[in-house]
Parts: sequence; structure tokens; C-alpha cells
Amino acid sequence: MRNLPCYFLSLSIISFICNCAQAPSGKLVVETTGTIRLGTFEVAVESSPPRLRIGVPGNPSLWSSLPGVSFINAAHGEAAVKESRGSFNIKDSIKSFCTQQSIASMDSKSDRLIIKGELACTGGEPRIPYQLTFQNTGNQLRFEARIDSKLTEINRVYLTLASDKTESFFGFGEQFTYFDLKGREVPILTQEQGVGRGTQPITIGANLTAGAGGDWHTTYISVPQFITSKGRSLFLENSEHSIFDLRQDDSLTITVHSSTATGRILFPGTPLELVESYTQYSGRMRPLPDWVHRGAIVGMQGGTNVVKKALAELDAQKAPVAAFWLQDWVGQRTTNFGKQLWWNWELDRDRYPGWDELLADLKLRDIRVMSYVNPFIADVAGKKTNVRRNLFAEASSRGYLIRHGDGSPYLILNTDFSAAMIDLTNPEARRWMKDVIKTELIASGVSGWMADFGEALPFDAKLYSGESAASYHNRYPEEWAALNREAASESNRNDIVFFCRSGFTKSPGEATLFWLGDQMVDWDENDGIKSSITGVLSGGISGFSLNHSDIGGYTTINNPLKNYHRSKELLLRWSELGAFQTVYRSHEGNRPDENHQFNSDAETLKHFVRFAKIHAAWFEYRKQLMEEASRKGWPVMRHLYLHYPEDPEVRRIRFEEFLVGSEILVAPVLDPDTRTVSVYLPRGEWVHIWTGDVKGSTDSGTRIVVDAPIGKPAVFFKKGSVPGQAFRKELEKQGLL
Repeated sequence: MRNLPCYFLSLSIISFICNCAQAPSGKLVVETTGTIRLGTFEVAVESSPPRLRIGVPGNPSLWSSLPGVSFINAAHGEAAVKESRGSFNIKDSIKSFCTQQSIASMDSKSDRLIIKGELACTGGEPRIPYQLTFQNTGNQLRFEARIDSKLTEINRVYLTLASDKTESFFGFGEQFTYFDLKGREVPILTQEQGVGRGTQPITIGANLTAGAGGDWHTTYISVPQFITSKGRSLFLENSEHSIFDLRQDDSLTITVHSSTATGRILFPGTPLELVESYTQYSGRMRPLPDWVHRGAIVGMQGGTNVVKKALAELDAQKAPVAAFWLQDWVGQRTTNFGKQLWWNWELDRDRYPGWDELLADLKLRDIRVMSYVNPFIADVAGKKTNVRRNLFAEASSRGYLIRHGDGSPYLILNTDFSAAMIDLTNPEARRWMKDVIKTELIASGVSGWMADFGEALPFDAKLYSGESAASYHNRYPEEWAALNREAASESNRNDIVFFCRSGFTKSPGEATLFWLGDQMVDWDENDGIKSSITGVLSGGISGFSLNHSDIGGYTTINNPLKNYHRSKELLLRWSELGAFQTVYRSHEGNRPDENHQFNSDAETLKHFVRFAKIHAAWFEYRKQLMEEASRKGWPVMRHLYLHYPEDPEVRRIRFEEFLVGSEILVAPVLDPDTRTVSVYLPRGEWVHIWTGDVKGSTDSGTRIVVDAPIGKPAVFFKKGSVPGQAFRKELEKQGLL
């Protein structure tokens, strides 16, 4: 069972709180002026009014500072950080601000411009030199704002640029509650998402009892990158904690917890062009092997006989099955959270007797097996009876775990057991962990696994490399994904699929697949089925092109005020949604016995199989979209804004509908007891998949109400679309219309 270390009543979590001072600003004094061309970009320092301006052909003011206002500011801050099971409370106390900015010189060298000046500070600090460097990198303009902190304690940089109240901001990794972030302050920190994330009563209850509620911005994948409705895009190269303040009508301010802020400005373009340009830097995801697309990836636990029973039920329905995902392959322990795994990464042959025979039988049916691993190691000595290899003892004795200042292993409490993370800055530790994956997972015969966690590195941990854990924190999930990829590559297995939940800027270039983590088994927009769509769509802006959610959600809660148990209807509707995601994978949740499951009754099983077949029916188009993702970084599931940026109506969409590629539009039913949906069809004619009726207008967008009974969600394709016609033809061939 996947073990999310955040739950209600019996577990405590501290959710991230940004306790930041208002971004500083002061006067800008320009002592020199000039205009320098760097490739396709033009950088100008002007005196009337005093400002910095960055332009491109056709748009002389792509970016600019506020007239007369400092655009680089600095501060000395002290961050108080509390960590609990992967969630973080950060309170930043500012000791002094440096806000009065001067520009003293401009020096152009080849493809580089260096601007120098000083900042005047409060709190007795001297005037501090700074250097702002711009460098042409083709269709991107790299910038570096460096504060001279040799004689001071300056460790915060603020960059302020002009915006306006009508400009929408999209991206920032997986944002589960809002798609347009204008008007909000967005912290960039990968961490646990929390339970409820603002929805009541669960969030207030979780916070009162355990501080476990989370907030709208808490997320496993947070990325310092955005595109805007004005065709602009910017991202940071920093891994340190940063904050994007989009609350002001006339500006945005970026705070970086460092004395240097580095990033890139992209040449303006369409949303898809901006995603393509950005993913040149972040890396792009590769197409998945064909076996993944044969049908359902069935999440199971319970042992060999339970799997065989489920297989027989699926066989009777002629279900297309790509794999069984057996997360409890390492055995199962009972904790105060319920059923959890033994975090000692070796096969439990008592739980899965006849493992080799089971895999061989499934292989004859073209069904793969997947398992589970995470970067934690728990000490199982004296706790698990059939241990052949105590990985904690091995890693601890060799110094492969993250440490406290005194050198002892840094144990992190999960539920009622603790575990330590592998120190990925230690080359020997990386080799050892890769060997564990090769010898214990891959050698056992599996074709992939969930590569869970990665977001929990404490800021005060001591790392082998000597670098700051605060700076390495966001990079840890990138390196965790890279380690898994290296293990597969070094085993000469190009058919392995591992799926990650945590990530940062360069994670798309490392992971084979992502999933959204642990939504509640609910209809909620902050932490339920609705939030899963918002998360996929926002993540797609940031290069996370192959992504999906657990069918049915994960987090199940027992509470006297309100239980959150998966209903039959929710599972049926989430199965419909899952059929139009990159992969179709079920999950039993953290309390399987209290959730409705895909085989809980005959009707649910039949429905689950129907949508596994529907998912398989658009296999050829999905392959095309994954090839596109590998070449351009474009997501499989897309927000309508990517294709219709000129339509103001689509900017209002959060979760209500989405595109699959450019050709298929899906408006899933996301509320209980609902049999119709309101669908916005962008400009053009659209064919209703189930009836063949043509809707929409070639002149403008159209809103219609569509019947959507269980089993037939609202799905359309563009009139004349080759992939759409092929999809409908395949559905008709299989008797699924």
C-alpha cells in the first residue's frame, strides 16, 4: 500500500505557511542609459521615466520595470522552518531591506550585457553593489541578478516587473485548486499536499487536531515557471525556495531565498510555443512502451490468491489488462494509520507465494506486474519475521542516509514508525540504491513501479556533498527520478515504467510517468476528483506531459463529524475520467475495506472494464500525442487555453473540461447525482462521440447542456478530425457506443 504520511486525527502534519513580509520597493535612480541588442532581444535602460525595458521585434516592451521604482531589491532574512512528515512551515523574518536602487554602468560584451549599480539598505547595512547580467541563448534571454553579499548577510533577492490586472498566469507545476494564479501569492516548494487543502470541515478539523489540512498552494510538484495570457513566459533556474507574488494589479514580484536570482525570459509566442521553448530547458518526457496501453493497470494488494481471484473476474469480462500493480510486494504492516508497507525493499514471498509462477502465468496473457519503492529505508530488525536483508542496517553502517549535525541518521516519523532518506548527494549511496532497485525490483520480474515520495528532505539535514539541504530540497525529487531511470537503463530495460508524484523543474526529463499523488475519495475542488483535473492541466503548462490520477482517489478518513469513504458513484465517474488520461490505473486507497472497489459488485466491474476498453480504443492517438510530447513538451491532457488563447471564456475553466491533444474534448461529470453537464465548445464544429450529432459554431464558442448518464460522459471530437473519427470507429467496432 502506498503510505501517504498525512491523515486526520491520528497523524500530525504542519502545512506550509508563507509568513512573508510585503515585497520591498524603493526609488530607481538611473545614472547611465543605453539600448543593447542581444540576439532577438533588446535591453534598454531609460531615464524618462527611469526604468528597465526588455523588448523583441514587434513588442518593444515585452517586460519592463515600474516607472521610477526599483526593480531589484534585497534583504537579510532568517527563515524558521519546521518539518513534519514532508510538510513544511516556513516563517521568514526580515532583518533589513535594501530598496533604493541605482544603475551606474552598462557594459556590453558580445552576447552579454552587464548592468552594475548599488542598493541602499536599512538597518545599518552599507550600500551594496549588485550586478545584473543578461545573456542571449537563442530564443531565451538568460538573466542573473547577483547581490554582493561578501561583507553583508544579504540572502534574499526581489525582482519586480510590470503587469496588469487583466493578465492571467498559468503553470507553476501542479496547482490543484486554481489554474489562473493572478491575484495570489505562489510559494515554490515541493512538499506534501495536505488533507482537504481548504475544504471544510475536513481542513479545519485536520488543522485543529494535527495541523494536517494543507492549503490551496501545497503541492508535490512546484515549479518556478509560468506563461501568461499576454504571450509572456519566465522561469527561474534557482532551486532555492522562491515566491511569486501576483497579488498586485500592476506588477509581479519574485522572491528568491538566495543572494543570486537566475532565470530566463522566453521569446513571446503562442502558449504551445512557450511550452515547447521552456521544455528545451526542463527536459521532455519520452513515449511510454506499448504494453502500458493495452488496458487497465489494476491496483491490488492482498497476496497471490487475491490477485488470481481478481484476474478470474476480469477474464470473465474479457477485460483488457496491461498490468497488475502490486504495491504490497514487500509485505504489509499494521500501523495506527491502517495497512502500510514494510519499507525494506525486498519481495515478501510469504505474502506472495509462487511469485515466479504468478508472473509467468500473467506473462502468457501479456499482462505485466508493477511494484513500489520510495527513497526511505525503515529499520525492520525485530519487527518483520521473514527478513533476508536489512537495508537500513546496510545503508546506515555505510553512511548512505541523510544525517543530523552529529552524524546520526536523520529519522523522519511516518505514522508509528520512522525511516531515513537515502542521501542522493553521495555517489556511493546512489550506486547502492540503484543496485537495490536492480536486484530486488527488476530482478524479481516487474516491469515498473511507483517511485513514491521525494518531497520530504528536511532543511536542517546534513548532506554528504556539504551543500545546503535547503537549496537541495527541491532538487531531491529530480535526483530521485534520475536514479530510478538510471537503474532501468543500466539494466538494459527500455520497457520499464516508473511513476513519480514529486517533482521540480527538470523532473520531466527524468521520470517516465507522473501521477498526482493523494487526492481524497471525494468530489472536491481542492482535494478530490475536481482538483485532479486542475493539477494535470496546470502541470502540463510546466512540462509534466504524461500524468494521471488514481482512479477513485486515495485518502480515506474515518471521523465522527464526517467520514470520507469512496462511494460507488464516485468510482464510476472517476473511471470515466481515467479513460481519457495518459494511463488508466486504479487504486484501492489507504483504507481499502471502507472504499468501493472496481470489483465490489458486478455493475462496477462491468463499468470499469468498459472504460478500460474505451481507454485502449484511442491507443493510436495516444501514441501520436506521446511522440509529440517527446519532441515539443506538449501535454497529452491539455487546458483549452493552449489551443484557444484568444477566447476569454476558456481562461475561466479550471476543471470543468479539457482537451485530449487538440482533437478530443472531454467534460466529465464531477458531481454526485448528476446526469447532464454544461459544456463550452470553442469555435468550430464538434461531433458528440456517442450520438454522432454535430454541435458548435464556426463563428464563435458555444455553451450547451449535454446528457451524460453514467457510462456516457460528455465527449466530443472536432468535425473532420482523423483521430476523432478513428476513435469513434473503434468504439463502434467493439460495441461500446
